[in-house]
Amino acid sequence: MSFGSLESGDDNAPLAEINMVPLIDVMLVLLVIFLVTTPLLTHAVKVDLPQASSAPNNAKPEHIQVSIDAHSTVYWNQEAVDAATLTARLERAAQQTTQPELHIHADGKTPYEAVAQLMAQAARHGVKKIGFITKKD
Repeated sequence: MSFGSLESGDDNAPLAEINMVPLIDVMLVLLVIFLVTTPLLTHAVKVDLPQASSAPNNAKPEHIQVSIDAHSTVYWNQEAVDAATLTARLERAAQQTTQPELHIHADGKTPYEAVAQLMAQAARHGVKKIGFITKKD
């Protein structure tokens, strides 16, 4: 779109002006949209939520110390037990509502096979929390 002017100049020169009318139209439309939608954003629905009170559960789960010496003798809380007694105690421990942690103490000279068998037996009877207790030399 070319406008006539009284100035004499080159008519074939490119027009280097920015047409501001479309930009102003867009800004006015955006202003109207924001003015209309802003009151809708402050509309809130009041909800009466129940209040809950809770206290942290500080009850620590019981732990059972199972020790194995170098001769593969198993001790349940410092009491020597045979295989049948160990099986019965593991089953009883697995059936408790808060399952105790099984802490395994193994002597440095205990064969790995004895420790692996104890872990497998505990897992087979349903004990899920098994940990190792080590000494710093």
